[in-house]
Amino acid sequence: MNKLLHIIIALLLPPVAVFLKSGVGKDLLINIILCIFFYIPGILHALWLITKE
Repeated sequence: MNKLLHIIIALLLPPVAVFLKSGVGKDLLINIILCIFFYIPGILHALWLITKE
């Protein structure tokens, strides 16, 4: 999938972007917890996962 599209999804729905990038696993669980408690760290976590190579 296009990286720009992933970044847009990460800004709107971070857990969905993490799911598309990593699938179901510890990264998705961490992101969901971050989004429940603090939305901005959830976005940053999703962006970090998407942009790291």
